[in-house]
Amino acid sequence: MTSRELTIDARFAGPPRSGNGGYTAGRLAAHLGSAAEPVNEAVSVTLRQPPPLDLSMRVVSDAKEARLTSGDVVIATATRGRFAQDPVAPVEARVAEQAQSTYRGFANHPFPGCFSCGPDRELGDALRLAPGLVEPGRTACIWVPDPSLAAEPAAEAAAIEFVWAALDCPGGWTSDLDARPLVLGRITATSDRPARLGRPHVVVGELVGEEGRKTFTATAVYDDTGHVVGRAEHVWIAVDAAAFAP
Repeated sequence: MTSRELTIDARFAGPPRSGNGGYTAGRLAAHLGSAAEPVNEAVSVTLRQPPPLDLSMRVVSDAKEARLTSGDVVIATATRGRFAQDPVAPVEARVAEQAQSTYRGFANHPFPGCFSCGPDRELGDALRLAPGLVEPGRTACIWVPDPSLAAEPAAEAAAIEFVWAALDCPGGWTSDLDARPLVLGRITATSDRPARLGRPHVVVGELVGEEGRKTFTATAVYDDTGHVVGRAEHVWIAVDAAAFAP
């Protein structure tokens, strides 16, 4: 068992005062397993509390679980996961680019400062994804990873946590997120190919179902050769956006 510190910088916010769910989950997922035996399959991360920003938290991990805590409070847990369905089908890049103009978050976004999809963020400082509907229950957008997202200096690919962040919000926007705000409750994801910096990727989302306060979605990131870079399945929880107001 190992113990490390983890801090979510304010740059990587989702709702105000809270870490972006996909980014936070990706950071925690990296601690599951060990350097000698990393987990190369799907990882399921459950977010139990809003991840605090600019606060040193502790990650305790072994081969079966990684646990993120702040004091005595469990913020999130990561375990090995499995997918319930095939990857979301791709769409052509031109279709995804056209869909961005219909992104409802431009007009009404419950969390406009979100690192993944917030319209108030600057491109380069955040992903600024604009997942618009290509048909009911399906979204698409273009993601060009910025050099600031490099896995390490001089790397040609984005760090894995940014792939997780890109796999986040395009799922939520397959539902009426502008009218019924959601936060990420659980994400099961994997990334098997590098997301090349400066290259266009297509992110697609699909609505799977709804049950009470829960919304179930899936997403996938495709590179410009048509290969899956990463995929995810989500459980979202309906919330009162005012509860996250700064």
